[in-house]
Amino acid sequence: MLEPLIIGAGPAGLSAAWELAQASVPAVLMEEAHTVGGLSRTERYRGFRFDIGGHRFFSRNPAMVACWQDWLGPDLLEVRRLSRILYDGKLLAYPLRPWQALVRLGPWQSLQAVASYAWARAFPRHPVRSFEDWVVNHFGNYLYRAFFQSYTEKVWGMSCRDIGAEWASQRIMGLTLRGALSPRSPRSLRTLADSFYYPRLGPGMMWEALADRLRTRGCELHLGTRVEQVSIQDTEVHVQLRDSDGQYRTVRASHVISTMPLRHLLLTLTPRPPQPVLEAAAALAYRDFLTVALVVDQPALFPDQWLYVHEPNVRVARIQNYKNWSPEMVPDARFTCLGLEYFCFDGDGLWNRSDAELLDLAASELASLGLSSRRHVVDGAVVRVRKAYPVYDTGHPDRQRLLERYLDSLQPRLQVAGRNGMHRYNNQDHAMMTGMLTARNLLGARHNPWRVNSEAQYLEGAEARLVPLQRLAEEPI
Repeated sequence: MLEPLIIGAGPAGLSAAWELAQASVPAVLMEEAHTVGGLSRTERYRGFRFDIGGHRFFSRNPAMVACWQDWLGPDLLEVRRLSRILYDGKLLAYPLRPWQALVRLGPWQSLQAVASYAWARAFPRHPVRSFEDWVVNHFGNYLYRAFFQSYTEKVWGMSCRDIGAEWASQRIMGLTLRGALSPRSPRSLRTLADSFYYPRLGPGMMWEALADRLRTRGCELHLGTRVEQVSIQDTEVHVQLRDSDGQYRTVRASHVISTMPLRHLLLTLTPRPPQPVLEAAAALAYRDFLTVALVVDQPALFPDQWLYVHEPNVRVARIQNYKNWSPEMVPDARFTCLGLEYFCFDGDGLWNRSDAELLDLAASELASLGLSSRRHVVDGAVVRVRKAYPVYDTGHPDRQRLLERYLDSLQPRLQVAGRNGMHRYNNQDHAMMTGMLTARNLLGARHNPWRVNSEAQYLEGAEARLVPLQRLAEEPI
């Protein structure tokens, strides 16, 4: 009897396999990398551990939290969140507090922000097509340029006028200048959470523990295996694979759940999709990513888990302080390990720099930001990640609707899940939910995974209702 095959052993793929294993249906997982966890893996360098992007474990869904606690037990830490914006040499809380707007920014800048906001409310942009349109309407032009434009264009490598408004409504939902100046705003926003869970040895610890459990349940996990083609037959699916030694082979599966990049899946699918689908798939864009981990010969630098760098004169966009996620990420308390994050495109000037050049750049920018001096940087490592973030340009909504309709027509033989698998920038718990729901569909349910995290709902606010897993995508396919 043929077994289901899952492409990708990141959070979505492993969660799908776990859901099937709970029903005594062992799956076969194929992972191109040589470790599990995808972007949520833990990298290691000379005893230092670092997270690729900062992966907090947070969900208002009790079923999801129960999974994490079951998989890791006492190795799952609860961490008090602290993250701030570095702007104009100042560290500012996010969202802004009234006293910070007046004291840290200064009365004149605050007055300009309020006046700009009033103008935007009186004369809003219409229609709202771009990220810039959406943010200016909600915050005013002054705060858009100070706190959104520089950082967002660093991240995505394009003008905010070319980024879809869908991106802003998803990631900044519920926050406006009026709300930012309200005393109750920090607890009322669904995009914020005061604390989160984090594995003692980094996020990869979670996925390594889950992979071990899956093996004991009869699941097969093949690392270093790339999917080259997916062929849908009448009663089964044939998947062509290339092993790390360059050898090709084909395996048969009853069904496939794919979490690999959606563009790659659709362009290698047979029968060949219709031409409009192929064109939409080819137009899907991704942003690539570099983490430059610096070992600093200082025991403490700043208390935050991460900083958003809104300074336009440096290329670094975000800085992780791994010791503040878990003390055991750093093997010697005399040192601090920082992850300076650079967003780029595979093959551009930044991506093609040597590791030595990137380490020098990161050390220079760390010093220019006043966070440490170059003489304290004693070691470092570079990690490159392709297709880390799906891009939401202004043409994304129409392409996404077309691709969703086509993919729905292939069910139940082929389903997609996860961030790259669905080309949706979702949180880790949302990626897991899509994997679990696609697995349930193989077991006879009729969930719609596209509904997970729809309408920009994070379910992260203090007032958010606890929603059982089975109700998160209750709309039938």
